[in-house]
Parts: sequence; structure tokens; C-alpha cells
Amino acid sequence: MAIPLDKIFKAKKPIIGMVHLPASPGQPQAKSNPDLKSIITAVKADIKALQDGGIDGLLFCNESDLPYTTKLSSEVGTWTTFLVGAVYDQIKIPYGVNLLWDPIASIEAAAGCGASFVREVMCGSFASEMGFLSPDPALVAQARTRLKADQIALFTNIVPEFASALEGRTVAQRAKAAEYFGFDAILISGPVAGVAFSEADLLEAKSAAKNIPIFANTGVNAQTVAKTLEMADGVISGSAMKIDGKTFNPVDPKRVIELVQAANKSR
Repeated sequence: MAIPLDKIFKAKKPIIGMVHLPASPGQPQAKSNPDLKSIITAVKADIKALQDGGIDGLLFCNESDLPYTTKLSSEVGTWTTFLVGAVYDQIKIPYGVNLLWDPIASIEAAAGCGASFVREVMCGSFASEMGFLSPDPALVAQARTRLKADQIALFTNIVPEFASALEGRTVAQRAKAAEYFGFDAILISGPVAGVAFSEADLLEAKSAAKNIPIFANTGVNAQTVAKTLEMADGVISGSAMKIDGKTFNPVDPKRVIELVQAANKSR
């Protein structure tokens, strides 16, 4: 049985803000002998800006681990759970985990750090810039069961960034399958991080899967969030709330407030 959104978030149509973690050990962007105190301070600053601005949830992500892969090494999950643990006392709202592009590693990290939800591609087959992307939905669901983590909601991205669906399967078909398999929310993305999703894709998903929440996953900003929430059941936003709107910059407190205030006018 799907986990209702109101079991996780207080807001009816939640706005989830991204906390992009610095590159994990072993990744090309990672620094040798990183300054952990400075890293933790920077992560705390992003969390404070998002929470003070009125965001409804946080999503910790290894966005800096470029280029991405579909099978992660264990140090990525270790790095993520360490950093979430280091800032845990500051977190006041629900939070999730997304380790690109590995749903099982994401669930394992979420179970290890007390997260309430996971975002990933959990079903479907895609040709992607990371190679063939074809997660096994049974193994994904079994990972949650194996870890006795049934409280973690599984948000599956059926229109992923950097990818195209194989075999001509429509958005409606993918949405209906995700609902039938028992996932807890569906995500609709644009072609890359920070680029707007397709309204047609979102509406097609909603028309096919009427009993599961549909989130706009990329490209939502203060100018578009009100219109987006007329269609979507929630929003995940990252780049729009960063300094100068750039994905890898720190969170901009002013941009957070602007987006949340615009969202509040429509919900």
C-alpha cells in the first residue's frame, strides 16, 4: 500500500529543496584530504537557507559526482550517510536521499540516515547518457523490505534526465505501471537538471495514474511554481534556489523565499 504524502509532509502540495552534497570520495570532482569542517559548514548553510525560507522537505543528492553511473561504489553511500549524520541535529523537516543513478544504493543510504523518502528511477527501460538504464523494480522494492524500512517512500522518476524511454512506451504506460507496482510517487523531469519538465508529460501521467501523486522534478522556479502546482501534487526544486540559478552554487536564501511565497499563493 502506497505511503500517503500527508504521512511525510505537512503541506498539501510539498516543495522539496535540493541539498547538493560535495563530490564523494573516489569521484573525479572530489578533493584529496577534504576539509570536513568546511564541508559540513557549507551543507548546514544550505539547510538553514532552505528551512528558514519555508521549504517543506529536503533532498540530499550526490549531484557533484560527475559523470554519473548506474551502479555506485559503497563509499558514495558512506559519504552521504556521514554528512547527513553530521547535520542531523539541524534538520527540522522531512528529508530524502537520491544517489544518482542507483535506486538500491539510495534506499540503503536512506535507511542508514533516517530519511523518509528516496528519489530515483525505479522501473522502466531507458537509453541514457550513463548507458542502458533498466532497474529491476522487484529488487528495488525488496531492498526496502530487506532493510525493514517500509516507512521510506519510493519516488520513481518515469521521465528521467539524460534519458529516453525504450520501445516507444508512452508516459501514460510508464505512469500506470509505476502505480500498479505500488510506488509512492511519480516524478516528471526535463532533459537535464534545472531545465523545465514537459507539461504535456505531467498531464499525461496524471490522466493515467489517478491514485498516486505526480511531482514536477526539474526546472520549477518562482515564476512557474504557481502554475505548476495547479497541475502537480508537489515540486522538487534545486537550481532555481541557488545563487544566480546555477546548480552547483550555494543556496540563495532570497530565492528560496521568493519560490515558497509564490507557491503559497496557489496552495
